[in-house]
Amino acid sequence: MTPVASAGPLVAIVGPTAVGKTALAVRLADELPVEVVSADSRQVYRYMDIGTAKPTAQERQRVKHHLLDVVEPDQPFTLAQYQELAYSAIDDIQRQERIPLLVGGTGLYVKAVLEGLSIPRVEPDQHLREQLYAEAAAKGYEALHRRLRELDPVAAERIDARNVRRVVRALEVCYLMGKPISSLQHRSAPPYRILRIGLTMPRHLLYRRIDERVERMLAAGLVEEVSSLVERGYGYHLPAMSGLGYRQIGMYLRGEVSLEEAVALIKRHTRRFVRQQANWFPEDDSAIVWFDASASIFESVLARIKSFLALDG
Repeated sequence: MTPVASAGPLVAIVGPTAVGKTALAVRLADELPVEVVSADSRQVYRYMDIGTAKPTAQERQRVKHHLLDVVEPDQPFTLAQYQELAYSAIDDIQRQERIPLLVGGTGLYVKAVLEGLSIPRVEPDQHLREQLYAEAAAKGYEALHRRLRELDPVAAERIDARNVRRVVRALEVCYLMGKPISSLQHRSAPPYRILRIGLTMPRHLLYRRIDERVERMLAAGLVEEVSSLVERGYGYHLPAMSGLGYRQIGMYLRGEVSLEEAVALIKRHTRRFVRQQANWFPEDDSAIVWFDASASIFESVLARIKSFLALDG
């Protein structure tokens, strides 16, 4: 989908996991006529609330959120689908003369919207995907990434070998289209006037927040949430179940690790994920206005957004 021909404002709030993006967006709704468009690849799944740190019912009452609970955990959901839904939501919000906030830490989702990535519309091939996931399980993710490097070295350079889901998708497009996915991708900037707000925090403080959030997830019922998903028939093999928290609690429920070990793995892998997110949102990116979220920044962020919006007068 191409966005409507509009130069309306779009504010993006980006940054690593647990830095406080959602909390900031909710506070902004007390001062500005905003609605949130989620840019989180895990929050699109229904029934997966605790482990994805989905906004609470109270937060959703304070500000309307779009692109949460879009699909069932066993339904495929592509980047192209996300981009189309995001543009539709942004355009609807702007038509109501309200301000869309694109909020999330999934770098590829943010890039798809802000840069207008041209994404191959290739329907998922479940049989092919199962073969590729089985190969990754049997031979290791490095073997799958080596094959992508042979077929599409440009895409392989961009995709972390450990991100098996993205590697599988790139290979799927290569096989089904008969050409590299990188050759099918280009950019066409959307017709929005964009302000990028970035939240950062000293790494040791962010790691402490991650640990605390994981403990809150456990207390809120993360184990029970994963168990309930399995009881509903959603298998551990599903891409949705490979997310942070779900994979590790699944290991615990299958008796492969203790709960203490599973929790330690969640914390460790979340920290690693934060380091990967830094590649999507580098702090030397001059297009992003950065704020240190370890300090009191709300008034400064609000003033910056008001100044940006004043240009629309």
